[in-house]
Amino acid sequence: MPSPFRPSRAALVVNTASRRGADAYEEAHERLVAAGVPVEESYPVTDASRLSETVEHLVSDGVDLVVVGGGDGTISSVVDVVAGSGAVLGVLPLGTANDLARTLELPTDLAAACDTIVEGTVVDIDLGRVGGLPFLNVASLGLSVGVTRALSPVLKRRLGPIAYPLAALRAYRSHEPFSAELVFPAGDHETIRLDGLLQVAVGNGRFYGGGNAVSPTAGIDDHLLDVYAITQGRLREHVSIARFLKDGSFVQHENVTHLTTRAVEVRTDPDLPINVDGEVVTSTPQTFTVDRNALDVIVPVGSTAARADGRHREVDVSGDAPAA
Repeated sequence: MPSPFRPSRAALVVNTASRRGADAYEEAHERLVAAGVPVEESYPVTDASRLSETVEHLVSDGVDLVVVGGGDGTISSVVDVVAGSGAVLGVLPLGTANDLARTLELPTDLAAACDTIVEGTVVDIDLGRVGGLPFLNVASLGLSVGVTRALSPVLKRRLGPIAYPLAALRAYRSHEPFSAELVFPAGDHETIRLDGLLQVAVGNGRFYGGGNAVSPTAGIDDHLLDVYAITQGRLREHVSIARFLKDGSFVQHENVTHLTTRAVEVRTDPDLPINVDGEVVTSTPQTFTVDRNALDVIVPVGSTAARADGRHREVDVSGDAPAA
């Protein structure tokens, strides 16, 4: 059985603007300290734009464990700072969707999440990248952008995960079909041109959108991206697809194109915004790649989501075999 991680210096950073962050900060700090975690600094961050610089300060100061509390957007905003720094990330899932927690089999109960920080083991997971920006779960364009824009903070706080299907219905009603070209710089697939699309998504992790699976085989430690595209179709076809979102088997529907790849460039005309882990931060055209085993994170000892193999390599999209 893997040994628990024993940090020498730890810090706690909680996004108190996240769904449960304000209530969880004090309790998390008390539990971690009482359990013997050497928390030297702790920050309740009210301005999400300050999260990255706060974590950067901590890792530059030599902290070897950064416990971050918040939702998927919070975690995504700091992973690039932690990745490759020598520090380990601990996650307290305090958001609405908590899809990274689902992927890593982390408990969402605060007490159990703190126990995982104390008793868990370290694995390394892949990061997706879109134009250099990191993502943990999914980057997508089309309907998902409309869903993100319909998901107001008030709606998420009041309804929790139920807010996602409600926002999806609102976005669906106003969606305009689009065309996309998928180019594969590693040469593992031929270029694909798709018209009349509802959505294109590129997944690094397993879950997104409040518990939907990218595909039945998607994983955050497989060094591959799962790409799917859904054509506009008829309402009854979309209802049929929606029935199988939770287990990912929707990718087998005739209106869905699905494949795995080491890298993909997505082009659209006109350029379209891209939703990256719940935040609209860039636009097409963009190339999506895999940064293999880039992030060290604590998971429960029984988690099967990833393992620690210590190979930190970004994907080679030249078509050549990656170096050992």
